[in-house]
Amino acid sequence: MRDDKGAEARAAREYREKRVGHWDRVARMLDTWASRGGYYHERLTRVYRYLVSPGLKVIEIGCGQGDLLASLEPSDGVGVDFSGEMIRRAGVRHPGLRFVQCDAHDLRVDETFDVVILSDAVNDFWDVQAVFEQVKKLTRPETRIIINSFSRVWELPLFVTQKLGYSTPLLPQNWLTADDIANMLELTGYDVVRHWLEILVPFRVPFLSEFANKYLVKIWPFRYLGLTNMIIARPRMKDAGSSPLPVVSVIVPARNEAGNIEQIFRRTPEMGGGTELIFVEGNSQDNTCEAIEKAITAHPERNAKFFRQPGRGKGDAVRLGFQKASGDILMILDADMTVPPEDLPRFYEALVNGNGDFINGVRLVYPMEKQAMRYLNLLGNKFFSLAFSWLFGQPIKDTLCGTKVLSRKNYETLANNRSYFGDFDPFGDFDLLLGAAKMNLKIVEMPIRYAERTYGETNIDRWRHGWLLLRMVMFAMRKIKFI
Repeated sequence: MRDDKGAEARAAREYREKRVGHWDRVARMLDTWASRGGYYHERLTRVYRYLVSPGLKVIEIGCGQGDLLASLEPSDGVGVDFSGEMIRRAGVRHPGLRFVQCDAHDLRVDETFDVVILSDAVNDFWDVQAVFEQVKKLTRPETRIIINSFSRVWELPLFVTQKLGYSTPLLPQNWLTADDIANMLELTGYDVVRHWLEILVPFRVPFLSEFANKYLVKIWPFRYLGLTNMIIARPRMKDAGSSPLPVVSVIVPARNEAGNIEQIFRRTPEMGGGTELIFVEGNSQDNTCEAIEKAITAHPERNAKFFRQPGRGKGDAVRLGFQKASGDILMILDADMTVPPEDLPRFYEALVNGNGDFINGVRLVYPMEKQAMRYLNLLGNKFFSLAFSWLFGQPIKDTLCGTKVLSRKNYETLANNRSYFGDFDPFGDFDLLLGAAKMNLKIVEMPIRYAERTYGETNIDRWRHGWLLLRMVMFAMRKIKFI
């Protein structure tokens, strides 16, 4: 009787042994020969340095000599490779990092990381899905898995450059497409956050290389011709810290909203392990302050706090509210009540169930009440949603819905890295969305029915603020897309 299982095991072992021998030889070859692919690795390193902030705990599977890992300046960096020669050289080159010799199909690392990197590795694995299963034990809910692999469009050009000695020699590859990799990630219990192509010209040509790799590869039709597929994924799991139930902080920026305060107290539901209401009043011309103080006194059953905003703008109010909040989950509820407070539990459930890391309200799905949004405002929202969907690589249908929800842990990381974009968003919406995109958070949109105002008038000047938002798009293009 034919032993198919034994034959497959022998084939896998021979496959592995052949590749270990190959990469040992490549490592020894590097002592006397330098690949002319240095510019490719430079450019790839720049992309990774954008994706991975310094000071994180990072592991790279298939680390080679450890140069990419070291360039990311991790607080704790671990490199894994099955080539003993590569691991030996990595230890000499980067003594501040840890290196482990083992096969990716049998990872002998018993700890978790902020970031797991598989750079130019998956096309060399015997069983990619089995490796993704192994990676699970290295992850937490907030871990990001970053993968890059050669596009099959480049199979022939790479074969030619290897034969000519211009690039590192490779054994026959899997040549997986981005969809192949995404499918295996989904099957193994990961969510793909986004994927795209990088590097159009992998060698140094004055002006052309920089222009092509920074700009052309991001736009049609050149974006289909990139050399390497970039994929960011996250483990699909509930946060282990969600038991006991998380406390929720609802931040309510309020300017000239006196007539809505009592309704907010009565209609905002209790969620999770308890809900606190954080009111931040911003230079009102009506009696909003008195209405908040009166409602706090009238509702001793509610955990409520009140602060007066020292600066100006909704963004400033939101940041103060987040700073003063004590909850594990942070929510924004606009005091105009155009988003019903009764919808907030949907946002809560989406976050604690692990459906997303950043839950963004979207008003452009259901029909709106007649006066809920002026026509020109609607057109502006449509434009900015298209622009930011392109910038983020994730669908963003509504950028300016005030209701946004994320964990305190993710907000603190976002706030610590706010200087990357600067502080010029008066609304707070783009400050949070840009930060979430930079952190590779999975943004999930929550459809809500957008109601007509029953009190007061909008605080948005469509022309002045629209021009500011356009400036922010241009700024974000430089900071997010064209890196």
